[in-house]
Amino acid sequence: MMSSSLFARVAFYPSLLWGIVTESSTKRWYDRIDTHILLGALPFKSQTKELVENENVRGVVTMNEDYELRYFSNSKEEWASWGVTQLHLATVDFNNAPSQEMLRKGVEFIEEMNQNQNSVYVHCKAGRGRSATLATCYIMKAKRLQPMDAYQYVKSKRPHILIASRQWAAIELFYKNLLDQDHHDAI
Repeated sequence: MMSSSLFARVAFYPSLLWGIVTESSTKRWYDRIDTHILLGALPFKSQTKELVENENVRGVVTMNEDYELRYFSNSKEEWASWGVTQLHLATVDFNNAPSQEMLRKGVEFIEEMNQNQNSVYVHCKAGRGRSATLATCYIMKAKRLQPMDAYQYVKSKRPHILIASRQWAAIELFYKNLLDQDHHDAI
């Protein structure tokens, strides 16, 4: 049986090509979720100027593994040369979920960037699973929504997101941790 990491590596280029070929007016490369975040697919170097100048992106949360970034996307140094701070939260593709620590760091990063009214581009390879998990957690906290309501909010902005069962479990645990923190802060 092939490990999920090995499968993700083997399937990376075919699935990236599929995403490029199927991009259309109803399945855009990225979508604005709210005034603070954009959720999208792997940002190609050729999209950097558009993201920085047109979308006010000053932060990027990368949910990809290193090999997924090798040829097409900016390095941390290249992002920095555009005045963009990158947070890299490497998560294996194909239905794997970011850890609670990654979700917490990602949400805190977005909140920090938002203090200066900057936008954050949250992405994985297709902008459907790993990054949608983080975007849902951010929306859940920022708008004080329950998990399904936050998911529906994100899905209304980017209809082709696809949250797998492990990712959904991570969202629900993040919500439980938010409730526990709210309860603790109220004491």
